[in-house]
Amino acid sequence: MDTQAIILAIIGGVFASQGFWTWLINRNSNKSAKSRLIMGLGYAEICRRAAIYIAQGEVTTDEYQDFVKYLYTPYHDMGGNGTAERLMKEVEKLPLRKEDAK
Repeated sequence: MDTQAIILAIIGGVFASQGFWTWLINRNSNKSAKSRLIMGLGYAEICRRAAIYIAQGEVTTDEYQDFVKYLYTPYHDMGGNGTAERLMKEVEKLPLRKEDAK
């Protein structure tokens, strides 16, 4: 048996095994569950912070930049929904308040 035939036999055996497909499916569903959890936590935090900023009627520059950089942009890039986008538009309308001098 030549090397090419051995390699093809090994590859065929791996793809034909039920264990391989079970591992692959479980791996993807776990990733999906993790992604859903991260999306849910991001959504909750976006809603919470946006509500605080809107209730205050203003947002500091640092708060706004952190909100965009660490919450909204990653959430949006992961395929976030329109609710976060609507909240982002409301936060964008708020006047920016300079940080208090320390």
